[in-house]
Amino acid sequence: MRALLPHPLLSLGLFCASVLLSSSLAPPSLALGLLMALAAPQVMRAMRIDPIRVRAPGAILKLAGRVVVDVIRSNIAVAQILAGRRADRVSGFIHIPLDLKDRYALAVLAIIITSTPGTLWVEYDRARGRLLMHVLDLVDEETWVRTIKDRYESLLMEIFE
Repeated sequence: MRALLPHPLLSLGLFCASVLLSSSLAPPSLALGLLMALAAPQVMRAMRIDPIRVRAPGAILKLAGRVVVDVIRSNIAVAQILAGRRADRVSGFIHIPLDLKDRYALAVLAIIITSTPGTLWVEYDRARGRLLMHVLDLVDEETWVRTIKDRYESLLMEIFE
């Protein structure tokens, strides 16, 4: 069974997404979904992607909650800046030392930072373990370092490492 479906959750997700996107349960739609569900995991196998091991599934919910709250807060702050209510802002680049080493955890952190309005993942120096990040409203550099390390990195380390 593992030979046919090396990544069963991926197969299930692709099949469901295909059926939902086609908005049809007609045989051609189901056949296309089945073809994608069987072919894509074989491509993943050929790429020899390391399996992801989630060590603390409960921490995922906690991280997701934090991200949702932070994205909402950030949307409000960026809207105030764009509306001209906060003219005293200073934008800038900051370096954040990271202890994260797992590439999947780093990828998730990059997605979190880039999807939060007002922040942008610019560069990661793997040799030094430093993230270069741009912040639209840079009030205090140390506050941003603590925010990234305490709110996100600690949970990502719990989940992935």
